[in-house]
Amino acid sequence: MHNYALNQFTNVVAIGGGHGLGRVLSALSFLGPRLTGIVATTDNGGSTGRLRQQQDCIAWGDLRNCLSQLASRPSVGSLLFEYRFSSQHELNNHNLGNLILLALDELCVRPLDAVNLIRKLLNIETQVIPMSEEPTHLVAIQSCGTKILGEVEVDGMQESPIALSLEPMVEATAEACDAIKAADLIILGPGSFLTSIMPPLLLPILSEALANSNAKVIFIDNLTAEPSSTVNFNLEKRLHWCEQVLGNKVVNHVLCHGEQCHTDGNITYFPLRSKHHVGLHDRSALAEAISFITQLPALES
Repeated sequence: MHNYALNQFTNVVAIGGGHGLGRVLSALSFLGPRLTGIVATTDNGGSTGRLRQQQDCIAWGDLRNCLSQLASRPSVGSLLFEYRFSSQHELNNHNLGNLILLALDELCVRPLDAVNLIRKLLNIETQVIPMSEEPTHLVAIQSCGTKILGEVEVDGMQESPIALSLEPMVEATAEACDAIKAADLIILGPGSFLTSIMPPLLLPILSEALANSNAKVIFIDNLTAEPSSTVNFNLEKRLHWCEQVLGNKVVNHVLCHGEQCHTDGNITYFPLRSKHHVGLHDRSALAEAISFITQLPALES
């Protein structure tokens, strides 16, 4: 194991959405408070979407997913946080963790306070920060000029968009920007490119902090092709989109799945697939691969 190599970093920041980001955070959770996750809050589907429609709140689902993957298992807290109602009444298919976060948000001054209370209850050292504490929707712009509003609707597009934006444009969470400014390593992905990785990068102050950061940036590619309009986005195009919003900031290294470990230029291939699910990264393999990359001369320079 090369995990000791990550101890050279004092502040590691990972950016993305629920499932992919949660996987990275849980893989690197041994870093404790030196690790921060910045979570997309534009989801409008499922339990989260229903709560957003009724309560005009931020999207809690991806935050809940990250917190759940960081929680010690098995525990009563983690079981409660992931409990999903199954019945014929209004609670059907609602996730209890989403409802708890919403309730705490209404009791607290800020959504981040609600997240931090859950971190304390579940004994989570890693920081988890919403990209914004104000509700916003992801918008895709098609080549014909048509706007597609909503994360679920963007994922369902048949053609790739030419641009993305947020409506309304909201402020980035101050603590998220501070974490990026202090970071010496930043990780993007894995996850749905348009709807998990891109939304935080669309916030001007957050993307400016990234552009001015001295941190090394690693992009983690997905294991399988996305069943969405990004199916035609090759790796080069996705990196180009990232760098378009980050100005002069470049992705220093890319991590992809491969049957054997080898590095080709700024791309490292590493056996990353979980034995239990073809679409999930193995946590220990992720940690080892990221540690391995941080020891490469190109990243150390």
